Amino acid sequence: MMKPVVYVTRKIPDDVLQPYREVFNIRMWEKEDKPVPRDILLREAAKADGLLCLLTESVDKELLAAAKNLKVVANMAVGYDNIDVEAARSNGVVVTNTPDVLTETTADLTFALLMATARRVVEAADYIREGKWDYWSPYLLAGSDIHGKTIGIAGMGRIGEAVARRAKGFGMSIQYNNRSRKEKAEQELSAVYKNFTAMLQGSDFIVSLVPLTQKTAQMFDEEAFRNMKSSAIFVNVSRGGTVDEQALYDALTNGQIRAAGLDVFDQEPISPEHPLVGLQNVVCLPHIGSASEATRTKMLKLSLDNLKAVLDGEKAITPV
Repeated sequence: MMKPVVYVTRKIPDDVLQPYREVFNIRMWEKEDKPVPRDILLREAAKADGLLCLLTESVDKELLAAAKNLKVVANMAVGYDNIDVEAARSNGVVVTNTPDVLTETTADLTFALLMATARRVVEAADYIREGKWDYWSPYLLAGSDIHGKTIGIAGMGRIGEAVARRAKGFGMSIQYNNRSRKEKAEQELSAVYKNFTAMLQGSDFIVSLVPLTQKTAQMFDEEAFRNMKSSAIFVNVSRGGTVDEQALYDALTNGQIRAAGLDVFDQEPISPEHPLVGLQNVVCLPHIGSASEATRTKMLKLSLDNLKAVLDGEKAITPV
């Protein structure tokens, strides 16, 4: 019996793949640092029974129409806005993602980014590298306190709750906005539900952890930033498309808000010439929310286990 063909869109460690070679005929794009070209992706998908992809790959109607044998797409991420899920379903293709395994790691990065932005850590490190530290002064690179302040979390899912737990450890007051109330979080974390505008107006730190949908696209727009405190710090670790980047740039340069920490952008990767990169009150990271070695390995193994389950005729472990 022939093994099902699985195409992996980025080079991953052989020790992760090896146990699955017994059940799959694995084909793989061999470059770790560059996405697979679209023409090659279409050609390989047309031969595949399963696809393990990243956010950089668009699994759209064109690809799904060409991939006649495709039965499952395993997306190595929690979000799946790179996949036309409805088109996949209409073609009988199961779509899976990787929730849970990256929750705590992403929450760590979220809070690290919040702290680095508030305390101007990157700017301070550059200050020394550039030879500017000649003497100490009382307000040299003075930032914002975190303890005792109010955090507003947009999107109180698994990661949102994990961020709230960290905030509670810093003695922060927690406000949140979500599609539905989270009574457990309210009871355990003393989180207070607010409508979106009220949350923006009452928070010292606003953290975006919402998925990218039609409703959340550019939800952080000119009006949203206008509703924030002038001392507010905005942190985005969800999707770049949830933010109107021009409105954010304007808010940062005209003093509407104090600073921003960004792990995601509307179009990735960004160049050093991106307007937000040049601002001293912005910390930019290259979409590394879940980037610990242990977590990325767990994400890969979950993706491969999802492929195996579906191709074995069983239910997916984490279907979308």
